Amino acid sequence: MTDPNRERYRIRETAFYLFTQQSLPACKPVLTPGWVITIFLFMGLIFIPVGLVTLRASHSVVEIVDRYDIECVPESSRIDKISYIQDDSIPKNCSRFMKVRKYMKAPINIYYQLDNYYQNHRRYVKSRSDKQLLHGRKYHDTSSCQPVELNNGQPIVPCGLIAWSLFNDSFTFIRERAELKVNRKNIAWKSDRDHKFGKNVHPFSFQNGTLIGGGKLYPKIPLSDQEDLIVWMRTSALPSFRKLYGRIEEDLDVDDVIVVNLMNNYNTYSFGGKKKLVLSTSSWLGGKNNFLGHACIIVGCSSLVLAIVFTLLHLKYRRPYGDTSYLPWNRKSLSG
Repeated sequence: MTDPNRERYRIRETAFYLFTQQSLPACKPVLTPGWVITIFLFMGLIFIPVGLVTLRASHSVVEIVDRYDIECVPESSRIDKISYIQDDSIPKNCSRFMKVRKYMKAPINIYYQLDNYYQNHRRYVKSRSDKQLLHGRKYHDTSSCQPVELNNGQPIVPCGLIAWSLFNDSFTFIRERAELKVNRKNIAWKSDRDHKFGKNVHPFSFQNGTLIGGGKLYPKIPLSDQEDLIVWMRTSALPSFRKLYGRIEEDLDVDDVIVVNLMNNYNTYSFGGKKKLVLSTSSWLGGKNNFLGHACIIVGCSSLVLAIVFTLLHLKYRRPYGDTSYLPWNRKSLSG
């Protein structure tokens, strides 16, 4: 009788041998010249139409962009803009005019755009407490919020540099002497409102100290309902970014002139930043963004060029498939 242990060992050793020698059944596709040319041709025929459709959707978006950080500073104060923006005794109100060049169908998104603003800085990104945003003062470990952690020994809710630097410019839009209503609800992600900001967490000791950063919050409104904060707390990866301020739910006709009364409160002058106001429609793909369309077209054209080059090379230097005489060592022996 055979030993069962020995038999199991033999089967295990045989399986291990087949695996190490790569003798197991497997799919081993051979990329012949025909297959390579077909794949590149197929990629070109797919990516180029997708890129053209994407660009068409992007070009259908109508945008109005107005930079206001310089024009909203009086000429007498433009030599020292930092002193101007830090002086609370000087009124910061300003009026701008935006002319509609193309018909804009509602809803029209209102964005504020900041340039040269590094929200992705390591220390800035870490200066927050996600658990405090969800549980409020019940959560005591807010050491990650330094240097904006305590105010006169009291915990700050919400703590951290991100919340402290909340954007606080405000905008009012008027068309033909009638104010356009701006819907400021549902501008933040639903997942953020429902799961990242507490419904029973209220601001506490926020922007009450001697060092004031950006905007203030309403103490009696829970964080989950203060969507300006929620939008701001989702930090951007790039130094130029846009954040949603609200929506105009009325169509704007060609040649309409929109009067924008704004409060130029936010200090971007200390670091050479720029502030812009953007009115934009949207398409099925979202906002205006030509990068995706250009990328698809470049990939598709490159694939077509490679397919043509490989086809010409294959026709000119055709050889039998699997001919070993073209291997380097065989060519050396033949030449010798």
